[in-house]
Amino acid sequence: MPSYIAAIDQGTTSTRCIIFDRQGTIVSVGQKEHTQIYPQPGWVEHDPEEIWRNTLEVIAIARIKATIQSSDIAAVGITNQRETTVVWNRRTGKPYYNAIVWQDTRTGELVNQFAHEGGITGLGQDRFRAKTGLPLATYFSGLKLRWILDNVPGVREDAEKGEALFGNMDTFLIWHLTGGPSHGGPSHGGPSHGGLHITDVTNASRTQLMNLETLAWDDELLHVFGVPKAMLPEIRPSSEVYGTVKSEVLPGVPIAGILGDQQAALVGQTCYESGMAKNTYGTGCFLLMNTGTELRHSTCGLLTTVAYQFKNQPVHYALEGSVAITGALVQWLRDNLGLIKHSSDIDALAQTVTDNGGAYFVPAFSGLYAPYWKADARGIIAGLTRYVNKGHIARAVLEATAYQTLDVVRAMEEDAGIQLKSLRVDGGMTVNNLLMQFQADMLGVSVICPKIAETTALGAAYAAGLAVGYWNGFDDLRQNWGVDRVFEPTMNLEEKDRLYQGWKKAVVRSFAWED
Repeated sequence: MPSYIAAIDQGTTSTRCIIFDRQGTIVSVGQKEHTQIYPQPGWVEHDPEEIWRNTLEVIAIARIKATIQSSDIAAVGITNQRETTVVWNRRTGKPYYNAIVWQDTRTGELVNQFAHEGGITGLGQDRFRAKTGLPLATYFSGLKLRWILDNVPGVREDAEKGEALFGNMDTFLIWHLTGGPSHGGPSHGGPSHGGLHITDVTNASRTQLMNLETLAWDDELLHVFGVPKAMLPEIRPSSEVYGTVKSEVLPGVPIAGILGDQQAALVGQTCYESGMAKNTYGTGCFLLMNTGTELRHSTCGLLTTVAYQFKNQPVHYALEGSVAITGALVQWLRDNLGLIKHSSDIDALAQTVTDNGGAYFVPAFSGLYAPYWKADARGIIAGLTRYVNKGHIARAVLEATAYQTLDVVRAMEEDAGIQLKSLRVDGGMTVNNLLMQFQADMLGVSVICPKIAETTALGAAYAAGLAVGYWNGFDDLRQNWGVDRVFEPTMNLEEKDRLYQGWKKAVVRSFAWED
């Protein structure tokens, strides 16, 4: 058995290749950022071809740094920014349009249109929730795909013929890694000489086109959304050998794991039992609770989603609370206001004051996600007085992440009927001790940072490694998990309630800003 596992982590701001050993320790990392494209307010795009080039580059960088050959790598797993939507031509490999990013809000009118039409259940925004676990929102892939079909010339015609292919970023990268354009093969159906057109159940569950119970594309949903079935990838488990890399960067290495980024972090945090939860603090915040093999529908504004499905095992589900803007708010403070030079400077600035000075920052830049689902909300700073300075603003920025997480946890506890005992955390913002302590204070439970912080890439590595026998089972993975830091709550209940009441008042002020 080769010595290492590789993970490709295609994220919102950058693409990375991380090589792990059997203990889940990082051997090397290659990373490259890609351009964030903002054609107009509320629109967010990426160039898929730039991301593909970056993917090849970071794989090469990671291999060179580790001084290893392809034959030293047992398998590669892929994890990706979910919901980001790309459509490309089967024969050329060229995208018809930029990838529409999960944060993009251009489908707001389509959301309203579908909510008002009634249709399957007549439940407005929850019209498709029974089948998909998701409310109608600008977040998910299905409406982004519909927008491309309606607005980019030639796409619908090519899609009907099976010439236009749809996927999230996992599908796009795997198609290229396993061969790319077909030359003279059939237009669709049956074997093709081109790349594998596949996705896994976790990514498919974020399109709003897959039925959560059947784990298959739903014909009724495809009809309502106006999406040709010929353009959709085949849905596969999250862990099995799908094929091998044809590209020269990892020739012959099996691709054996696919997980959406947040599900990958759940796997990397070894949350394999019902009731275990993790929160990833990245561009946004994503809290997932494993609910086991039971499909739990939310009544509190959460998402029901697929947690993972390993080969020859039943599917596991999760409840998820998604927060659109957390780490991105720190970047905004840095790039748009210039209050800090580096994202890491926010901690020192926030430490210059002892509290928020009465100021609250609601970062509803692209509406509010769970548990509110208010597409018409917009960002506000509330509670300003002459006393408030930039230190208070910095503190309010950090506190907004903790408040939004508390909103999600309270909804999750009500939905699942399970009281959270501790929270496993990961992502870039967990290095901020002030934030992690405030999070523990607001939740009233222990916040646990693992030794291996790169849990998203690690989860993809685990999925791939299990498929090829590099690891024997969950017990091997649990042994790799270790604690780095633990934050215990210290704030008194009265102070916590006072702060949270202020947050809830501020949130209401952000509603219905957009007409």
